[in-house]
Amino acid sequence: MNKRISVLVTAVTVAVLFLSQGLCQAQAPVPPSYLIGPNDLLSIYVWKEPDLTREVTVMPDGKISFPLIGEIVAQGRTVTDLKKAISDKLQDFVTAPEVTVIVRESRSRIIYTIGQVTSPGPYPLAPDMTVIQALSSAGGFGEWADTKSIVIIRREGGKESQINFNYRDFISGRNPAQNILLKPGDTIVVP
Repeated sequence: MNKRISVLVTAVTVAVLFLSQGLCQAQAPVPPSYLIGPNDLLSIYVWKEPDLTREVTVMPDGKISFPLIGEIVAQGRTVTDLKKAISDKLQDFVTAPEVTVIVRESRSRIIYTIGQVTSPGPYPLAPDMTVIQALSSAGGFGEWADTKSIVIIRREGGKESQINFNYRDFISGRNPAQNILLKPGDTIVVP
């Protein structure tokens, strides 16, 4: 069997196994460039090794614990990178391990909305999500919202910064550049 068909058969087998065991729920697939982060829920399958198939949550320190190999850093890696790292470490214990890694729930990429929005709270950060899109996810503005004084609080490198957003300027076309791409952990405050 050629390599392409073998990979396809493995992928279908993994999907059927995860679905039959209730390990997968419908969630938009993460892009190949997605970087795994703390609290993400991963489904890991090692073909023909049912004792190694499991769900793991990335710990706050960015590591996962996996049978036979112990702790391994997952944070900051793509699914492909983590798959290769696990496969490399398993080669001491399993002959030609075929590993599949799926991000079941992206819990590390969250943004927060507070204040005068219809539904404040945490929201998953969609790829390339902007301030306007996040405000829409939160249901729009509350009745008494000050749409000129919105602030995005961003924490990077241990420092906190504030980015101003004036909704009225944006929708009138005066300052379209302020509709920035959000980053994980950003908090949008609508006074």
